Amino acid sequence: MKKRLPYIIIFVLLFAVEVVIALTQHGNFIRDYGGDIIIMWVLYCFVQAVLGGENNHYIVNICLLVFAVGVDFLQLWGFVDRFGIENPVLRTLIGTSFVPEDLLCYAAGTGIACAGVFIAGRIRAKK
Repeated sequence: MKKRLPYIIIFVLLFAVEVVIALTQHGNFIRDYGGDIIIMWVLYCFVQAVLGGENNHYIVNICLLVFAVGVDFLQLWGFVDRFGIENPVLRTLIGTSFVPEDLLCYAAGTGIACAGVFIAGRIRAKK
């Protein structure tokens, strides 16, 4: 639990930031790009909290990037409409429109997360 706690705390904080962005920002840079960058950090912290934070952090980040790109291609394919998903929460989580810029935001979020992992490793190594 000791290794999971920081991930849980960061997940809750970042998730709250995502909710605030979703509820207050409409059609601007923060909503369109910032949220997609931050969501990669949210997913990373969630996965590390569930898995215990003991796995290769870079592999987790890359797997999450592949997952995010896969979800975006489901949007391109029209997944929610083809399967008749009408629940507004599910439609929001999966997404209904493909925007190529999202892929760049996911990559940027993953890159920032990997940089954070690298820096945290360096700091721990110095102690």
